Amino acid sequence: MFNSLISSIKRWHRKSDADKPGRDRPGRKPSDRKSQGHQPSPPKTTRVVIPRNDHAISRRDISRAALTVMKRLQEAGFEAYIVGGGVRDLLLGGHPKDFDVATDATPEQAKQLFRGARIVGRRFRILHARIGREVIEVTTFRGHHSDGEEHEAQQSEHGMLLRDNVYGDLESDAVRRDFTVNALYYTTNGFEIHDYTGGMGDIQQRLIRMIGDPETRYKEDPVRMLRAVRFAAKLDFDIERETAAPLHQLAPLLRNIAPARLFDEVLKLLMSGHGVRTFELMRQYGLWQHLFPANAAHLDDPHALELTRLALRNTDQRIRNDQRVTPAFLYAALLWPAVNAEQQFLIEKGIPPVPALAQAAQKVVSGQLTHTAIPKRFSLPMREIWDMQSRLSRRGGERAFRTMELPKFRAAYDFLLLREDCGEIPKGLGQWWTEFQQVDEEQRRQMVRELPRQGTKGKGRGRRNRGGRRRGPRTD
Repeated sequence: MFNSLISSIKRWHRKSDADKPGRDRPGRKPSDRKSQGHQPSPPKTTRVVIPRNDHAISRRDISRAALTVMKRLQEAGFEAYIVGGGVRDLLLGGHPKDFDVATDATPEQAKQLFRGARIVGRRFRILHARIGREVIEVTTFRGHHSDGEEHEAQQSEHGMLLRDNVYGDLESDAVRRDFTVNALYYTTNGFEIHDYTGGMGDIQQRLIRMIGDPETRYKEDPVRMLRAVRFAAKLDFDIERETAAPLHQLAPLLRNIAPARLFDEVLKLLMSGHGVRTFELMRQYGLWQHLFPANAAHLDDPHALELTRLALRNTDQRIRNDQRVTPAFLYAALLWPAVNAEQQFLIEKGIPPVPALAQAAQKVVSGQLTHTAIPKRFSLPMREIWDMQSRLSRRGGERAFRTMELPKFRAAYDFLLLREDCGEIPKGLGQWWTEFQQVDEEQRRQMVRELPRQGTKGKGRGRRNRGGRRRGPRTD
């Protein structure tokens, strides 16, 4: 709170000094901005106000909780706007799942208006306001980070923003947004849309366009490269030429992002119903190998490529059908080509199949964890799916009945079908298990009895010599 007050006073003094002719900031020459590592001035903007009669957004389509948040802020004397994906999706005829609110109130000021609200984040401080069962994200208008103090704005040597809590006005906030289609502001005061960056035009042209210099903005936050692809896939838009140009060159910057954050981004990329198109775009722009290098290394194999596409297509279909999906299954499919290849390599060296699979899984998963995190609640089921692939082929006696009772049987069975469909293994086993699940108990036992007997070494198991009592006369 004290730091925010000091910073506000300093910004007021800087603004006063800037208004006086012939005066520069005290103690700094005009050329010092570049030497201090500050970014260029933000691009110029032109404000366009779209009146109620010229857009299709209605309050009926906006969450009541979001409207409540806006009303409280406005009654307290602050500005408040719906911003971002909520406005964009409403203009495109969609039904947003959540709404974000932007305001000129600081997080501390806004928090006083909402019981149970909490301020989260360090790099970007935002307020989570709880209204009923909904949580509305409230962000303070951002200013240009070059105007902030050291405790407010900080960048890495690569240009990535480590801290950015510099506050500004509506216009500066629009410039600080990533893409023009996400920088549209809807207000209930007159029911207008405010557009500072040409977002309405880009929605009409179905373009994803970066605000400002794309290379600089990607360096500030490399995750923006993933967001560009995600929005293009979700909205069926094209990425504007200058926005797409630096992607191949800057893709390695994704290695600087924390694996935990990249795991969250992977869920948004591949588990939102547009995974297949997202995968193709990421390969096109050279981003895929920096998230899943183990998978990318085997995509020259047509079986591995088809397995990846089938897994993503299966996930997209289940999401459209409102069926349950889990990252464990998707990660199992994406990493399986590398695990399978490593297992076969170890088997050729003389290691038995089961320990070979365990060693291969450990190696591949450890490598993946350096790129994206995999929480244990997903990594453990993923390994169970792999382990059960060999169990599904052993069906004699009571094994088939016991296997079908295992918690991950259904996921392992679905995974087996994918392996057959992509041509990795011959078809037949999956059909047997399909029929086994559909018939009654007696028919299941008949199916097991009809299985071909597997050969055994020797004519019988024999009795093991455990060092028991000797037979025959004892001789000394």
